[in-house]
Amino acid sequence: MSDFLVRGSLEELDPEVFKLTEIEAERQVRKLIMIASESQAPIAVREGLGSVFQNIYAEGYPDEETRVMSEDEILDHAARLGHYRRYSDPRYYKGVEYADTIESLARRRAAEAFAANGVTADEIYVNVQALSGGPANNAVYHALVQPGDTVMGMDLLHGGHLSHGSRVNRSGKNYNIISYGIDDETEQIDYDVIRALALEHKPKMIIAGFSSYSWVPDYKKFRAIADEVGAYLLTDISHIGGLTAAGVVPSPIGIADVVMSTTHKSLHGPRGAVLMTTRKLIARKLDRAVFPGEQGGPHVNTFVGLALAFKLVKTEDYKNLQQKTIDNAIAMVDQFQKRGLKVPFGGTDTHLINIDCRSIKGADGSSLSGDMASRILDVAGLVVNRNTIPGDKSALAPSGIRLGTPWITQRGFDEAKSRQLADIIADVLLGCQPYFMDVPKKRKPQRRANIDFVLLNDAKLRIRDLALSAGMDFEPIDSGYPHFYYIDDAVNAKDGWAAYDLQGQRIRQMLDYAVSADLSTLKDGDSAATCLHTPSKIVEGTLTRVTSEAYRLSVPADDANLASTWLRDLSDAYVSLNVDNDKDFAASRVPGAFVVFESDAAPVKRDGKDEKENDKPFYVGIGQLEVKERAALPNFEWSDPADPPMMRTPLFDVHKELGGKLIPFAGWEMPVWYSGVMEEHLATRNAAGLFDVAHMGVYDVRGDDAASFLDTVCGNDVGGLMPGNSLYTHFLTPDAEVIDDTLVYRRGWDDFLVVVNASNDDKDRTWLESVRDGKVKIDNKYPWARTYGYNAEIRNLRDPKAGSAMRVDIALQGPKSRDTLLAMGVSDVDRAKIMKLLRTRLCNATVGGFDLIVSRTGYTGEKMAFELFVHPEQAADFWMAVLKAGEQFGVMPIGLGARDSLRTEAGLPLYGHEMGLGSGKMGQPDLGVAEGGFGSYVKTYKPYFIGRDAYIANEKQRKSVVVRFTFVDKVVRMAHNGDPVMDGRGKVIGWVTSCAVDGNGYITGQAYVPLKYAVKDTPIYIYQSASEKAGKAPAELKVGNKATMPNQAVVVTRFAKL
Repeated sequence: MSDFLVRGSLEELDPEVFKLTEIEAERQVRKLIMIASESQAPIAVREGLGSVFQNIYAEGYPDEETRVMSEDEILDHAARLGHYRRYSDPRYYKGVEYADTIESLARRRAAEAFAANGVTADEIYVNVQALSGGPANNAVYHALVQPGDTVMGMDLLHGGHLSHGSRVNRSGKNYNIISYGIDDETEQIDYDVIRALALEHKPKMIIAGFSSYSWVPDYKKFRAIADEVGAYLLTDISHIGGLTAAGVVPSPIGIADVVMSTTHKSLHGPRGAVLMTTRKLIARKLDRAVFPGEQGGPHVNTFVGLALAFKLVKTEDYKNLQQKTIDNAIAMVDQFQKRGLKVPFGGTDTHLINIDCRSIKGADGSSLSGDMASRILDVAGLVVNRNTIPGDKSALAPSGIRLGTPWITQRGFDEAKSRQLADIIADVLLGCQPYFMDVPKKRKPQRRANIDFVLLNDAKLRIRDLALSAGMDFEPIDSGYPHFYYIDDAVNAKDGWAAYDLQGQRIRQMLDYAVSADLSTLKDGDSAATCLHTPSKIVEGTLTRVTSEAYRLSVPADDANLASTWLRDLSDAYVSLNVDNDKDFAASRVPGAFVVFESDAAPVKRDGKDEKENDKPFYVGIGQLEVKERAALPNFEWSDPADPPMMRTPLFDVHKELGGKLIPFAGWEMPVWYSGVMEEHLATRNAAGLFDVAHMGVYDVRGDDAASFLDTVCGNDVGGLMPGNSLYTHFLTPDAEVIDDTLVYRRGWDDFLVVVNASNDDKDRTWLESVRDGKVKIDNKYPWARTYGYNAEIRNLRDPKAGSAMRVDIALQGPKSRDTLLAMGVSDVDRAKIMKLLRTRLCNATVGGFDLIVSRTGYTGEKMAFELFVHPEQAADFWMAVLKAGEQFGVMPIGLGARDSLRTEAGLPLYGHEMGLGSGKMGQPDLGVAEGGFGSYVKTYKPYFIGRDAYIANEKQRKSVVVRFTFVDKVVRMAHNGDPVMDGRGKVIGWVTSCAVDGNGYITGQAYVPLKYAVKDTPIYIYQSASEKAGKAPAELKVGNKATMPNQAVVVTRFAKL
């Protein structure tokens, strides 16, 4: 080979990337795309983007004289090359003679395309170098106003654009933005209000143009307002550029100081932007602002696509296309309104359409979000985007969707087909059932939605048929699943049966819920008869375990499409699990995602025998078949030993040596303090505190069944944890009573660490083992049911039988805790692992020679906090090593007193106070998880866990919750668990659950009060240390007598910001 030129096609050189481009092309044909910002650039435009002009760099601009040349003059190569060779050009690079030609041609054609209102192409100065609309608008700011100047633009939430002054955009950061919106009644722009705002704020520039507001601006009114205050007028016609160039909507040319349009939306060209003005001085400023102000060399290959796009603008077909684009949008709006959907802004006279999803309500009062609407429509085959609508408070939680008609009109849709499509969209949206759901990593419940399986797949077929009957300018491939699949796909049957391979990290847990077979009975290679309940019928088949992460489902060929589509839709998690066609959809989903491939393996036919009876507590459709009654299992009963011996942790002697004051606590002899509660409290907040929590129960739960088992006994989504992560959760009874709260750590896919309260250690372990072994009732509806994952191994890691795996917990909490750990000595590898630990994450590390499980968790509210699991035989040496390494940082040993004040200040719960046995007072039942303020840690989207039904039922009628409070005065009496809480009229409304002194010397605590009092800054009154004896009646009081008075407190945020 004599050179290094790379020869060969994309398909030859990179077949995977080539295949990806083919699949994307197929998507653009199989789906109907109504993203208002998107359209289909002609193949010839795309050819231009791939031209050799891609190879060159051309900073600068062509000769100024080419702006007024005709197309023939620009393409007179002899003349232009003669000029170039003799005089060169203004660009910084040479070798750009043809770049000059193509850019000049694109500019000229743009000027000719947009010439309007009596303004000729010769009078329009054009810049085509901006990479897209945002950079183009930034260039206008750069050219015409100074940072800090006042600029007016439409509010993003009302239909404006990010670059018109949104706070998250540089326009909103660098300029004093005054936003205008719409009238609340008419939902349209009130130009009198805009004028008043302009007169009040005297902007230097006003922006007229929108990204979702669906009406064409009144440019003359904007011009009059701008002139009245001496402002520049920028019209951003990005969305309606094609409509404007075609002359089917009014043009701002000759009215605005600057007109900006993107070239890829309704204009149907390549990604780019065009800036236009009729003022020479502004044109010079714009050119300098684009280059060198905003960007370097332009994308010369884009000029090729632009030149062609602007040429096409001038054809009669193009004008007809743009008019039909508007007609189709108006037809869809009319059809949406006839179906009862609210269209924001009252309609449209452009290609833009919005739908308000808030009128679609769920049983729990939630409304359909724009996000869920767009996601479900995308699954159905229609592509739109979520969008803010009037009334929304944040762009992060939009309540609407935005649609545009350019692409479907390009593909040949007329008004009839547009109405047909609008009906399908209405069917899908009105068929959605919204609900609130607590999801991982979100503080507030999120809006989610389900849709009926039959309705979804019917809509999917109707959209597919519309799409494939529409115009296309190439023949797409047929890639099939996982890219595109339909319920009527061809089946690869073998002897009347078909097999599907089911794979995914949580496929085992998914099948626990999705099929009737008992997964715990299957080993690798085993098969069992099973039923798959779908909304259309019950499919009888055979389930084979291939590995713990791979199963094979064999079904009759006639049921294959139904079974595979149902499972694939379960993976997407939008279909309702209620297979009895009940419209009150269940707010639950199976674990996922997972894949469902047609298998090359031979199907395993059902052997003719009935499915073995099993004791699963739940699977989808469990109530559809008759369930044979069996003997109920007994309720779990637990009584603490009458007079147990006092226990000591491995650190008992260390505590004595350090002068700790030892007291009995939960059956253990533990230090309540060393130097004093407040000193230790502040040491933890300012440096770090070392806590003996070796009395806590520590277990590991292992094996293929571990995740299934723990997700049955825990309310939180344990199976959703990735290895190296942890979560807070609860063990519940079938009546949703709290057995204990706990932390679960996932060390590996089949290896979990579980830490429980010391006082509940024996009870918890007995409960877990009894549930696993099928000895106690776990379900009220099916009282004979047995847990999923009953082969899980449970091991007590404080039991010497665990050998080298034994672990006890020591906590190091506070801002200097990580510095202390690293000061003990670690390898570079372990240092990197510890430094990378985010909150709730864990790793194995050797620290100071000690083999540890290191977790960034704790019970003090500190952001930098660790729980360190060490072998009990090394616990004392480790404790002293930590204190020695931490001496330079101010680390102190901390007793139970400060541990309680720290967790109370932070707003964390204590079993028996904020929830669990003994937490109920004043004749009220014990508090549950949600009453304690921790309902977000119970994931009712899980189809099953012990106590789920009772928890949901309790939530529907719950009226109170635990709040955090602080006394208004600094010097008041300490409150205690059970002290009455009153409202301003003296009515007892609840009780104190915990109380302590915070780091600022104020008394803070937690209290159980009605929901209406759980609002920040609400005043409450507390009778501290309320006496059980009646005092003197007020009428009997004499001068000098003392009467106990309640002190005022105020409700503060549920969790302290430390």
